[in-house]
Amino acid sequence: MPKTRVLVADDEKAILDLVRQLFLRRGYEVFAVENGDAALEAVYNLRPDLLVLDLMLPGMDGWEVCRRIKSDSAIQDTPVLMLTARREERDVVEGLNLGADDYVRKPFSTTELAARAAAILRRCGKGRQEEDFWACGELRIDRRNEAAFLRGRELRLSATEFRLLERLAAHYGVTVTRENLLSGIWRSQDCTTRTIDVHISRLRKKLDDGEEPALVIQSHRGRGYRLSLEERSSETD
Repeated sequence: MPKTRVLVADDEKAILDLVRQLFLRRGYEVFAVENGDAALEAVYNLRPDLLVLDLMLPGMDGWEVCRRIKSDSAIQDTPVLMLTARREERDVVEGLNLGADDYVRKPFSTTELAARAAAILRRCGKGRQEEDFWACGELRIDRRNEAAFLRGRELRLSATEFRLLERLAAHYGVTVTRENLLSGIWRSQDCTTRTIDVHISRLRKKLDDGEEPALVIQSHRGRGYRLSLEERSSETD
């Protein structure tokens, strides 16, 4: 099966090398460019499965690169993961409105970057579907064998708990709504959001191994749940 092809565009050599090595270690085929014009040309020539795109590129900036990709039917299906050092929310929103699939703020965790990239590839049906999916540095999910390992120790999960953890991990760092979980896991009108709450509570207890950083499931009232690695906090059901 052909390797997943990732194109990385960043003008900072240290970051470019870091991201390149990150994806190479995960078995991807990686190409790197240092400006926006080269990024756009490479998308046409290489047809990558994912573009990791810095917004503050010399010449054509990342926003313009994204706009041109998403406005051309020949390449508009190219998934785009934005890298941004800008803190203003409007800058991120602009990129998402242009069609970017996700974003990671600089300075970033390589674990989070890898997880978000893998999540995009899976949602787009690209990449190696059979590979283990690492949601974070301490969590490994073996999809083929339906097994999950935290810090090298296998978690004793029910089938439903495994599917729940897998779905949250696939959207690591992003809030997943209760409705999304309900339709994606239970697919039954007989189930309620309370069903999800009960399973989330059980899953939290199994993820709590007493070590730092903790793998936690955050509740966002009225929205849903988010999986993340954090220092110990007062998370509640």
